[in-house]
Amino acid sequence: MATALRWGKRLGGLAIVFLGVTFIIYLAVFALPGDPIRAFAGDRPISDSVVATLRAKYHLDDPLWRQYLDYLLGLFQGDLGTTFNGRPVADQLAARWPVTITLALTAWVLEIVFGLGLGVVAALKRGSLVDHGLLAVTVLASCVPIFVLGVLSQQVFGVKLGWLPVAGVRSGWPVSYILPASIIAVFGLSAVSRLMRGAMVENLGADYVRTVRAQGFGEGRIVGLHVMRNSLIPASTYLATDLGYLLGGSVIIEGIFNLPGVGNLLFESIRSHEGPTVVGIATALIVVFLLTSVLVDAIHALLDPRVRRG
Repeated sequence: MATALRWGKRLGGLAIVFLGVTFIIYLAVFALPGDPIRAFAGDRPISDSVVATLRAKYHLDDPLWRQYLDYLLGLFQGDLGTTFNGRPVADQLAARWPVTITLALTAWVLEIVFGLGLGVVAALKRGSLVDHGLLAVTVLASCVPIFVLGVLSQQVFGVKLGWLPVAGVRSGWPVSYILPASIIAVFGLSAVSRLMRGAMVENLGADYVRTVRAQGFGEGRIVGLHVMRNSLIPASTYLATDLGYLLGGSVIIEGIFNLPGVGNLLFESIRSHEGPTVVGIATALIVVFLLTSVLVDAIHALLDPRVRRG
């Protein structure tokens, strides 16, 4: 009963966040000065009658609260809206999601493997040259702007060395994805390795580790069975949250490598003043972030018995 009540409160809070954030985004997109229909048309001539027809079709003359309410009603029926050229936003997302999901999961796996691995090595070699070197490299990598790493890696590994394609997804996975995914993963694995290293150093000095050592267990079993499991909590929290950001798509990386993903679609929609597409993409990304927050709670309960008892 207590668990059901806790999850009920959690889901209620997520619903409030969803409504609040989507309304702010809707307000930011459609409450700005100017006519979105004429902005979408750009330099092309468009008659007043066509403008009036399109404004009536998309309810742009209605009060903003009524427009948002109509959008929510359609959203609960699985309708993310329709672009000004008559194409469903859901169809556009369906065509772009596979690229973004593949890119995000590839980067996520790299973060898990290399981030956790480097963190464990640094903790076991704490105070050594290896520990200080890994710390310096991860901090330096996380300080370099992502577009600098993207362009530099594209020039080195794609143009000069010719090892990997510089753009597009024609070569498929993993060839087309490994380079952009590695650039995105650099920032995540830097944080994961530092979190893992700090947690492991703390747990290696804990009383329960000394007790297990006194019982005669081997160092490998102590580290693998006890220390690493307890040290995974902060790193897993970051990884679960970061998955939401990765699934949101990286506009910069998808733009540099010309990947037809959700991030690239969002950039194109903003540039072409496609308000319905921008709101639809933002709504889908909000749902992803909220689901990952629920995933974080589940991981906490799985790794930490105190959370389950609470």
